[in-house]
Amino acid sequence: MHSKDQICHEDYQRTADWLLSQTQHRPKVAIICGSGLGMLVDALKCQDSFKYSDITGFPQSTVKGHAGRLVFGELKGKTCVCMQGRFHMYEGHSLSKVTFPVRVFKLLGVETLIVTNAAGSLADSYSCGDIMIIRDHINFPGLAGLNPLNGPNDDKFGPRFPPMSGVYDKSLRKMAFDICKSMGVSQCVQEGVYCMVGGPNFESIAEARLLHRLGVDAVGMSTAPEVLVASHCGMRVFGLSLITNKVVKSYEDNESVNHEAVLEVSKMRSETLQALVTELISRMDINNNTA
Repeated sequence: MHSKDQICHEDYQRTADWLLSQTQHRPKVAIICGSGLGMLVDALKCQDSFKYSDITGFPQSTVKGHAGRLVFGELKGKTCVCMQGRFHMYEGHSLSKVTFPVRVFKLLGVETLIVTNAAGSLADSYSCGDIMIIRDHINFPGLAGLNPLNGPNDDKFGPRFPPMSGVYDKSLRKMAFDICKSMGVSQCVQEGVYCMVGGPNFESIAEARLLHRLGVDAVGMSTAPEVLVASHCGMRVFGLSLITNKVVKSYEDNESVNHEAVLEVSKMRSETLQALVTELISRMDINNNTA
């Protein structure tokens, strides 16, 4: 990260203070919606909504399926803030900008971050429309030195060298499985390893084969930076991937993926995801412990 990309603590605080002055909501849970998954906002009651273009410091989302709104509201009696659309490195944003909202959420009082994304499956047992609870991730840009924590560490947020083992909360993962069982959808729920690649192109066959051999179950172009920064801030993290396509791993396969198909599968599973996230939040308490 170059020095021109550095964001100081005062910048995050300025945005947080502005938001706090515009809404009476004081969220404990933040939700980041992936491609086509912004319908999670529909479950929020007593909404206060802000366009990203109106929020100081927020970049703009340019990808279809990302509405570009920050929405505050109540969900089963719990105060939440929801990003209806996220930011991506491939849009030209620095990783400090991609993750800017996460640190703002911390200053708003958020304790738990829920991330969702649309992903392609590499696991042979997965099907389109499956929901994968993220157990762990591989951050390929991070392994190559592209990390939102590069540069001087802000000790007000977290330590210089944060651990990443166990970053996806085990108790929330177990709770989600229990909810899926009670909903009668456990047959389409998986748990696995998500991998972030840079994008915006989808993976070549050779790349897909490499990721498969590394133990990756699903691949996408987001999530890891936000999770990394949330963990650095001391937030509890829960992640979901909606499997929207099968990644091509064979040279004899003539199929290909496109973004429109991704959005279509997201639409198909929208009610299930909304019900799962709503019930998960309803079982949390405001002290960041499961009920």
